[in-house]
Amino acid sequence: MEFVHLHVHSEYSLLDAMCRIGELVEEAKKHGMRALALTDHGVLSGAVKFYQACQEAGIKPILGAEIYLAQGSRFSHDPVFDRSPYHLVVLAQNEEGWRNLLLLVNRGHTEGFYYKPRVDLELLSEHSKGLIALSSCESGEIQRLLLAGEHHKAKEAAGRLSEIFPGRFYIELQDHGLPKNRELIRRQLELARELNLPVVATADVHYIRPEDAEAHQVLINIQAGKKLTDPDARSFEGQDYHFLSPEEMREKFGEIPEAIKNTLEIAEACELRLSFEQKLLPRFPVEGRTPQEELERLAWQGAKSRYGEEIPEEVRARLSYELSVIGKMDLAPYFLIVADLVDYARKNGIPVGPGRGSSAGSLVAYCLGITQVDPLKFGLLFERFLNPERVSLPDIDIDFCMRRRDEILEYVAEKYGRDHIAQIGTFDRMASRSVIRDVARVLDIPYEKADRIAKLIPFGMPLSQALEGLPRLQAMKEEEPRLFSIALKLEGLARNASTHAAGVVIAPEPLEKFVPLMRLPDDQFVTQFDMYDLEALGLLKMDFLGLRNLTILSDVQELVRKRKGVEIALEKIPLDDPATYELIRSGATSGVFQLESAGMRALIRRLAPTEFRDLIAILALYRPGPLESGMVDDYIERKHGRQPITYPHERVREVLEETYGLPIYQDQVMLMAQKLAGFSLGEADILRKAMGKKKPEVMAEMREKFVAGCVKNGIPREEAEALFADIEKFASYAFAKAHAAAYAFITYWTAYFKAHFPTEFMAALLTSVQDNMEKVAAYIEECREMGIEVLPPDVNESDVGFTPVGEKKIRFGLGAIKHVGESAVEAILSARSAGPFRDFLDFLFRVDLEKVNRETLECLIKAGALDCFGLTRKAMMALVEEGLKLAQTFRKEKLSGQASLFEEDLILPKLPEIRDEYPKEELLRFEKELLGLYLSGHPLDQFKEKLQRLEAIPLEEAPGKPGAFLVAGRVKTLKIINTQEGRLAFLTLEDKTGEAEVVVRPKVLETAPWLREDSLVVMRVTWSERNGVSRLLALSLDSLKEETQIGQCWVKFSLASLSEEKILEVVRVLSEHLGPVPVGVVVSDGNREIRVLAGPRYGVLPT
Repeated sequence: MEFVHLHVHSEYSLLDAMCRIGELVEEAKKHGMRALALTDHGVLSGAVKFYQACQEAGIKPILGAEIYLAQGSRFSHDPVFDRSPYHLVVLAQNEEGWRNLLLLVNRGHTEGFYYKPRVDLELLSEHSKGLIALSSCESGEIQRLLLAGEHHKAKEAAGRLSEIFPGRFYIELQDHGLPKNRELIRRQLELARELNLPVVATADVHYIRPEDAEAHQVLINIQAGKKLTDPDARSFEGQDYHFLSPEEMREKFGEIPEAIKNTLEIAEACELRLSFEQKLLPRFPVEGRTPQEELERLAWQGAKSRYGEEIPEEVRARLSYELSVIGKMDLAPYFLIVADLVDYARKNGIPVGPGRGSSAGSLVAYCLGITQVDPLKFGLLFERFLNPERVSLPDIDIDFCMRRRDEILEYVAEKYGRDHIAQIGTFDRMASRSVIRDVARVLDIPYEKADRIAKLIPFGMPLSQALEGLPRLQAMKEEEPRLFSIALKLEGLARNASTHAAGVVIAPEPLEKFVPLMRLPDDQFVTQFDMYDLEALGLLKMDFLGLRNLTILSDVQELVRKRKGVEIALEKIPLDDPATYELIRSGATSGVFQLESAGMRALIRRLAPTEFRDLIAILALYRPGPLESGMVDDYIERKHGRQPITYPHERVREVLEETYGLPIYQDQVMLMAQKLAGFSLGEADILRKAMGKKKPEVMAEMREKFVAGCVKNGIPREEAEALFADIEKFASYAFAKAHAAAYAFITYWTAYFKAHFPTEFMAALLTSVQDNMEKVAAYIEECREMGIEVLPPDVNESDVGFTPVGEKKIRFGLGAIKHVGESAVEAILSARSAGPFRDFLDFLFRVDLEKVNRETLECLIKAGALDCFGLTRKAMMALVEEGLKLAQTFRKEKLSGQASLFEEDLILPKLPEIRDEYPKEELLRFEKELLGLYLSGHPLDQFKEKLQRLEAIPLEEAPGKPGAFLVAGRVKTLKIINTQEGRLAFLTLEDKTGEAEVVVRPKVLETAPWLREDSLVVMRVTWSERNGVSRLLALSLDSLKEETQIGQCWVKFSLASLSEEKILEVVRVLSEHLGPVPVGVVVSDGNREIRVLAGPRYGVLPT
């Protein structure tokens, strides 16, 4: 007996269903089903992938959704009435139905969202054509009314829906093994007979196999934030929410054969065909010309601008070829759209990157000003970007200044229509570590244990792989089999929707005709289809990336112009500047784009770049493939003449000459296929892609073609096969040369400014990271090494960001002080525009005290921003209250028009002089708290001689040091957990040079009851590796100074108030503040008291 599932949920019913698209289709095929529907809750996020998977499997895809139907208007937000919308399943019969389904789902999110994306009867009535509707599960309106005994109202509701969907509305029957299901079916059949409505059987599929039921229950409780032991934990009523076979459905509905038969009838009625061959490009306005004509006009005009009036023949030939390919592929509007965006950015002073990805290989893009990389000069291939033998939209991704990226989005919205553009959605998935924590929480496994298990898994490694390679994790699996069994089933499922970092889609008509939008929790809207689905549908997808380094370059150009009077255009910077290469070779590349990591610095010191092509090579080589294969070592040895340069074949000498015989670029792989086997560059690109994706069927075909081509060119078959194997190996880690070349420009420009304008560069660099205190601290340390002094903030000199105030001097930015908001900084700068502040009172009288409130003022004082007034910080803190009162009185009198005594400088009130200052340690603590780092000194400074005597080493020298050694520093973070062996501490130790993670085992921790955050310690340590992670292990631990020791902490109860609830609450609080100090309990009845010392696991951390 045949049957088709028409009510099916995939993982895109987020945290409600666990069916992966591939598994659903595979299961349908296994049961010989000719069709299958997908009906996720209020979304179509999986529709395109589902359609493609069904097509590939030879199964008819039926696209639908289980939509939410408002009880009244979709615009109503009644907190009681509107929180529980009805469910309704709708299926697209044809293209018109698909368009209506898109619109309904979209409007649910954009107009009807209230807890759920809702439509209403009005919207259904207007957009019901081409749709089949099923009355849904027990949450459907008809079912709810029947269960409530409201037969008459249910009949009215069914009548309304059958009028909206004439001849296309079915009463949906579900049986999950409960008596109430059978009773509901009896009432549904009675109603269907009365109204002459057809019935259909469904299973409300939420998971694939019956044994997945427990994992599914855990999943829905992850969504609900509940534990399975909670009285209100979520569960599905009844059973059989898995992918039932036709036989199982017949057993349930054998007495109602028409309910099964109608699934086939509905499947027959659905004939939707999605097109994946179209290009849905927005219309670019061109007057009096076709888009192709306009593109050619602009391209040739740009070529003259780039190469002069007499365009070289090589340029003419390449440009003509590229324009012809673009014309044949009908992509002129695409290039015009991108060129217009870049042109708008440049005209409005918005920094744009020199290129990104393979688009830098296009001469048309270069002539239009889209890229700044000459593809002829750098040997870049057009076919790597746009393959005439593979029809698909190319990718032109653009980097913009991070600060002004939103202006580009605004321009696109204005030009093409706000309803034509949206940011692209993406889905965050349940990774191995997070799924362990999520499942453990629902199973009520203690957090400490779950966290310990999760941390055993290396970042990014799938759980199954981690289990194979880590015996300790395998042991934990044996200890907690249920946790691992469920986590393995849930791992990788979509957890939540979010916004793609850069992706934007632009449509030729209102977007809801092609793709529905989804409302995110922050009220932002993104596409329900991801970037791959949008691309498959032929929509224009672009990446507008905000690149911090472009912002840095823009800021440093402005600082150089203002301070030095020098205009520096990036494209005019010579690419052979000796000072720039000297800086790069030195490895002093902190802040230099792409060259900051320790590994990269080590590489550039070894490679010692002397020309621009070396920078391109470095960016291509510094990746796992080339590093692990030994190619990097070969490149360095060959560059420095220590290894002979050899070539795979003499025919490819010209191709590989610039990289010393090594194919490190994808472009070279393509040219090798051309030179050896006579491939066209289009064919070579298909080969490159097949090799990269390891498609066996394409590879087999290409291998034969390659070998035959080589043989035709006089290369013996055996040698040809060896060459193919070599190219296949190279292709797996070769890099896009166009991308490396484009980014090498940004690398070079940032290095150039650091070499020639170090103060301005470091100021711009610090400003770019002022919200990240760790990076600020690292870059300030770099300033110190460069001999640049970073001065504390100053209300008379500081700007929002870091500001150069002299040769080798940078003033800390006001915007980087914690708890001093943007509006407060603006108020200070606005008041200062009339002249510098003379003293403390003058500052208070002139700034807007609504924006610079008491808390802000105290933060400015503590951070040292008011030190310029000659008062101690302690004095100013003491004068805050009186000063604010005087300033408020002055402001009131000024606003009321009264003459004020304060108008005259001579009779400004004299504040009492306080000469005392906070201890140095306290001042440093203020700096750390408000600036994120120690600026004027470090707590360790006072122990300099002691540490030298002890031969303690700086933390930056610790990595790789063998044996035991001494380190000292401040305890930045401290976490203590209970283990079977006792109390274990994990701490972060920091000194002036860096920081390190340290583990303190129970026996050592027992010797340091005074240990807490901010403690200054000296410890004997050694390196310890566990589960692939290296940490320092403390062998001994001592205080650098006399600590105030708290011997014990006592909790006092009166006997009358003592209860189990109170004791449990105290235990909970203690567990949240674990530490080394013992805790005791005192119980008193007013006359006598009993003291009991709690066990060691209840110790606390004093604050």
